[in-house]
Amino acid sequence: MDQVATQKSQAEQLLHRLPEESTLEDIQYHLYVLEKIRQGQADIAAGKSFSHDEATQRLSKWL
Repeated sequence: MDQVATQKSQAEQLLHRLPEESTLEDIQYHLYVLEKIRQGQADIAAGKSFSHDEATQRLSKWL
């Protein structure tokens, strides 16, 4: 439940930072970005990431 409270407080903080004229689409986009950042941080903490050199090597076949 602590994580839910944290996510709720992050969403509340986000709403307070956005301009009053923000649309629901603006709010949804910012919440989406906030969630993707959270997921990325969780992946890093779980060791599901690549170093810069590893990423460069993996992407070299596409570039």
